[in-house]
Amino acid sequence: MKNTTKLKHILQLYTVSLDMDDEEQFHLTLFSKRQAGSVTFVDKRYTTVVGKAFSHLTKNLKANR
Repeated sequence: MKNTTKLKHILQLYTVSLDMDDEEQFHLTLFSKRQAGSVTFVDKRYTTVVGKAFSHLTKNLKANR
């Protein structure tokens, strides 16, 4: 699945903040639209942080069934 498709699915349930630090590491933070709380994923590659966020999304969807 392409990153843009993953991001589209993520944005349906989360507000996303994307940042890069001085060491060129991406920080992708998810803020839930339905519950209080947030989670942050950090990596040097954009693809990896989007993948981790999508994995987090699918785990939460399975847990809430």
